[in-house]
Amino acid sequence: MKVIMPLVLGLCLSTTTLAAGNHAQGVSKYAGQESRAIKSLSAADIEELERGGGWGLAKAAELNGVPGPAHLLELANEIHLSSDQRQQIKGIFADMNAQAKQLGLQLIALETQLEVHFQARSINDELLKSLLRQIADTRYELRYTHLATHLQTPDILSAEQINHYNQLRGYDKPDLCDFVPEGHDPDMWRMHNGCN
Repeated sequence: MKVIMPLVLGLCLSTTTLAAGNHAQGVSKYAGQESRAIKSLSAADIEELERGGGWGLAKAAELNGVPGPAHLLELANEIHLSSDQRQQIKGIFADMNAQAKQLGLQLIALETQLEVHFQARSINDELLKSLLRQIADTRYELRYTHLATHLQTPDILSAEQINHYNQLRGYDKPDLCDFVPEGHDPDMWRMHNGCN
């Protein structure tokens, strides 16, 4: 036991020293990203922007129960979209996607300009402000495009379809206290699920 304790203590101290040494070296969480073509955008970001994908910009709508057209079309059969509803949503999606692709390409081009100027050391304060303003404006337009599209879908859908969409997407799970599966004793079900 006298021999083991100093070994364990020594091992703990050396592990702590190694961890502190790595931290002291200041290894960045961005290490490895310096090889990206555009440092501020991953390959996945670029692909998403080029195809007009949502890029997470419509979460304020999506996660608050206002469906987006792309996912509505994916779930068309499950939420029983009529042919008229499908056509309307396809039209909304096509318009949004065309705008989003164009804005996505603009954003990539602006981020590329920023990248090139930093690489060439040709950036200055005036140019930086100009590029950042253009990037912010483009991101604003891109996010607006996605969110504004979500605003159009509730007028096309019934409340039941919206509720079913949210359940299928995993956002609006049925209340276990209200939903008693067939074959279960309601009182026992509620007791086991903490319903009062």
